[in-house]
Amino acid sequence: MLPSSFINSLKGLPGFDEQAFIRVHEQQEPITSLRFNTRKTGDKKPNHFFEQASPIPWCKNGFYLKERPLFVLDPYWHAGVYYVQEASSMFLHYVLEQIVPQKNEWQVLDLCAAPGGKTTLLANYFDKGLIVANETIKSRNSILVENTIKWGADNIVVTQNDPSHFKALPQFFDLVLIDAPCSGSGLFRKDPASIQTWSEEAVQHCSVRQSRIIEDSIDCLKEGGYFIYSTCSYSQQEDEKILDQIAAMEGMQTIDINIEKQWNIIKTESPIHHCTGYRFYPDKLKGEGFFLAVFKKLSTRSSSYYNNSYQTNPISKKDKEIIESHFLLPENYFYIYHQENIIALASRFKDAYTALLKNLYVKKMGLTIGALKGADLIPSHALAMSYWDHLPFQSLEVDKETALQYLRRAVVDISGAPGWYVIRYNNTPLGWLKLLQNRSNNYYPNEWRILNY
Repeated sequence: MLPSSFINSLKGLPGFDEQAFIRVHEQQEPITSLRFNTRKTGDKKPNHFFEQASPIPWCKNGFYLKERPLFVLDPYWHAGVYYVQEASSMFLHYVLEQIVPQKNEWQVLDLCAAPGGKTTLLANYFDKGLIVANETIKSRNSILVENTIKWGADNIVVTQNDPSHFKALPQFFDLVLIDAPCSGSGLFRKDPASIQTWSEEAVQHCSVRQSRIIEDSIDCLKEGGYFIYSTCSYSQQEDEKILDQIAAMEGMQTIDINIEKQWNIIKTESPIHHCTGYRFYPDKLKGEGFFLAVFKKLSTRSSSYYNNSYQTNPISKKDKEIIESHFLLPENYFYIYHQENIIALASRFKDAYTALLKNLYVKKMGLTIGALKGADLIPSHALAMSYWDHLPFQSLEVDKETALQYLRRAVVDISGAPGWYVIRYNNTPLGWLKLLQNRSNNYYPNEWRILNY
């Protein structure tokens, strides 16, 4: 049951219909939605349970499923062919189409990024850009790294920093997204157990935290850049009142988004500066509770200087030749050593990479190719997941049962000549396997393997 104090806090908010709101939470109708990774699927979507999917109107790559399958037993899920994402939050895709229709080579920050839904959306939208995905909490950061590796994009940098650390990068980003930590009331229908943790004190605590996150990071947004703020909360303290705080900052101007009336997204205004925001209610549309607003930074007095004096360690000519004896390296990348691995980074962002390495704690960047042991290339899992047209070694196509055995990191009974192979399911790479004379070595990441199924 929804707390009476919670219901009372929503009365009078734009679009709030008390009876319809309570009723839809009592019904607890499950909604499952996902967004395809078009860099892996192109225009073709996997058939199986997607045949009866219906489109999400504000995200052309998003779909509602008729029922929720057991995703852990679908090889496509492990391969990053799609991301299971709440439908309302995919509104970000439509917003980007409105404010950045040219899909520029922008530097973009997803400041509170885990588990990675919006990061992967940004990586696909700005496929020639650079996406920095930050997550402060270590355990959540590990999930973010996993999801971004599976997605396959080589334009994502994962960092683990407090928002205040981004002050070291003034006017660095063309777009900043803050999907702020919040009281989570927008997910009560999806997760009824979370109702027990809601309180007016928690809302106030989240509001203070949201203000600090914004104040600590706003300087890293370029003049002329866009700032997107979102929550999964209905609370005015976490939504409209935060917009007024943003509007009071130097040079910040609210931006209206043209939306379709039939979507039933509720347009709202902040009480003081009349900033525009957008509310999602589950009794009015097919999705959970969500809030989003957009600002543009018209002016700033902050400096644009940041330190990018970090010295990377470029790979030797000899090691590059060894790698290219296994497969063709794409142009427009530079290659560096990082610990035991070799990493590919887009040349057009070389200065940006060095600035990030100098000023932040970087957990993942670019595309890890693998390690060299003498003349042998030990390929990384990230390479198998990548969008790159050419991969080293041979391929082995397997059926679903064998694919699931591989994803359990079990022994896979496959015959062939000794050597490295990329395992594919319906031509979709799942990872690496090395065949030896009398056995095979499964190189699927142990910490990601399927358990208990």
